[in-house]
Amino acid sequence: MWSDVIDLRNFYDRPLGRAVVRLISRRLRALWPRLESQRVLGIGFTTPYLGAFRGEAERVLAVMPAGQGVMRWPDSDGGGLVALADENVLPFPDRSMDRIVMVHCLESTAEVRTVLRECWRVLADGGRLIAVVANRRGLWAWAERAPFAQGRPFSQRQITKLLRDGMFAPIATTTALFMPPVWWRVFGPWAAALDDLGAKLFPTIAGVVVIEAEKQIYAVPFDAVPARAKRKLAHAQPAPMDPQLPINQP
Repeated sequence: MWSDVIDLRNFYDRPLGRAVVRLISRRLRALWPRLESQRVLGIGFTTPYLGAFRGEAERVLAVMPAGQGVMRWPDSDGGGLVALADENVLPFPDRSMDRIVMVHCLESTAEVRTVLRECWRVLADGGRLIAVVANRRGLWAWAERAPFAQGRPFSQRQITKLLRDGMFAPIATTTALFMPPVWWRVFGPWAAALDDLGAKLFPTIAGVVVIEAEKQIYAVPFDAVPARAKRKLAHAQPAPMDPQLPINQP
């Protein structure tokens, strides 16, 4: 189930939402400290996190799924950098992006494997993806007023397997959001320290799992083979044996 884009905007406009952006953005930056000359795509509701990359990356674009809705970004005058699209059919050529960030996407889509396959298609060879997903064991997956409680949460093992099945090689995993899903003013100065401590001592109860994976190009699983090729394989017949060739007897 998709969160409505208005609800997402309202959440991120509040103090709790701004704290969430700061905490998750720290993890994103730790994984991707430099993005010069990189083409970055956000899928889901990623605009609160993409702003930090705009002055550095070659290009920063965002796709908001049709089930969620879309709003203008950036807010300043000029051309928009957001497209409304079906997350299963991204409007970009093959190998056109270097990095993809996914937030509020995999939990809500009905076709997780198809979405990951599309990400694989538009990523350049050796491109990388970061998925931020609600942690099944965390408090944020149960807080109905927070967007991380919408849709399907994942355990670290589940999201790792999905990425591997989608032809991505997970290379780094971290966690974030150890503060409760409520806003108390006292959390402001201590939120980052609490996140660092929680990631070291209690990683399994984090609010979100942040996982980075690299596009694999050396193998193609059968479920990624086009349907036409599958039909040819299913009806393929063995080559006839040449009667002149000797047959090895046991």
